[in-house]
Amino acid sequence: MRIVIVGAGQAAASMAARLRATGHEGPLTVIGREPAAPYQRPPLSKDYLMGRMGLDRLTLRAPDWWRDQSIALHLSETALSIDPDARILTTDRGTHPYDALALTTGAAPRRLAAAMGGDLPGTHVIRTLADVDALAPDMREGHRLIVIGGGYIGLEAAAVARKLGLEVTLVEAAPRILGRVAPPQTAELIRALHLAQGVTLLEGRGISQITGTDRADGVALSDGTHLPADLVIMGIGVLPETALAATAGLALDNGIATDGQGRTSDPAIWAAGDCASIPYQGGRLRLESVGGAIDMADCVADNMLGAGRDHVPKAWFWSDQFDAKLQIAGLSTGHDQVVTRPGPEGHGDHAGSVWCFRQGRLIAVDALNDARAYMIGKRLIEAGRSPDPALIPTIPDLKTLLS
Repeated sequence: MRIVIVGAGQAAASMAARLRATGHEGPLTVIGREPAAPYQRPPLSKDYLMGRMGLDRLTLRAPDWWRDQSIALHLSETALSIDPDARILTTDRGTHPYDALALTTGAAPRRLAAAMGGDLPGTHVIRTLADVDALAPDMREGHRLIVIGGGYIGLEAAAVARKLGLEVTLVEAAPRILGRVAPPQTAELIRALHLAQGVTLLEGRGISQITGTDRADGVALSDGTHLPADLVIMGIGVLPETALAATAGLALDNGIATDGQGRTSDPAIWAAGDCASIPYQGGRLRLESVGGAIDMADCVADNMLGAGRDHVPKAWFWSDQFDAKLQIAGLSTGHDQVVTRPGPEGHGDHAGSVWCFRQGRLIAVDALNDARAYMIGKRLIEAGRSPDPALIPTIPDLKTLLS
């Protein structure tokens, strides 16, 4: 069986390794449009940007590994279209016949429209190695940075910039940071952390224009305020990469729609990672996380070889900001009760955990500088167990919740 994987990120690398480890001996090809071999993305906006991690440590597999595994790795090659009837993938370099095709095309960062200055020099997004290499020269001490967007990418960029000595203002159009992805209690912990480190947070303030002629020189807010800047980072979310899937006429629904096993509307085509949306609790879910990409890629690899098992998403995330670590287990969407617990001593006000319930069931735990709360919450969620919310703030030892 000829298997072709399009996209050369974390999901692709995991899928290729799993296929070989579980017995696929046929032709296996991985096609990526970036010039670099599959690498880790999370450190890009942190250790790599700060110069503490080189490309050699970002790379997921050594060059020899691809050769030893007899995997054809095609870099700097762009997939253009799929002919599902002939089962042929066409790229800018030729054609690739397949018996099974996996789409791990990921997601692309959103930019403000060109009419709003989103393509001016000095404006940046953070997603790829090339994005961060372009950004790094502008991240100089004393420069004025405006970050647009108060999600995790924007907040992480703001934290790194402050550590590098930039003056940072973060602008969020919604009433608060992390409005789509975290409860207000978690947002308050992160807000306090950033304010303590000198980040200026402007919430509930829309953007009307990135200003400048030959280069971005500031941001005009919707209330008429103008904020001068030397560079602008847009952290306003991502969109799943579905253009290639559309050429095959695949069903799309907030990404490439798959069944529970990762199969698309074409039985010979599969999808995994940030580009894929899967059935979940009567609706559809698209997880933007490294853990989610790996888990789904492994499941799809197994199913391509006939395992026939449904993918059970395990939602867990993390975000490093300044010297703090936020760890998240579960999905807080739809919570109707929140309880908080102080964190361990030694972190001042920048520690604690936020426990989210829906109809009495524990669905998520956000833990800032509190690894113990995260691990216990994660185990409870995975086991389908829900403690009495009233116990969480004051119980002496969280571990007793597991007994």
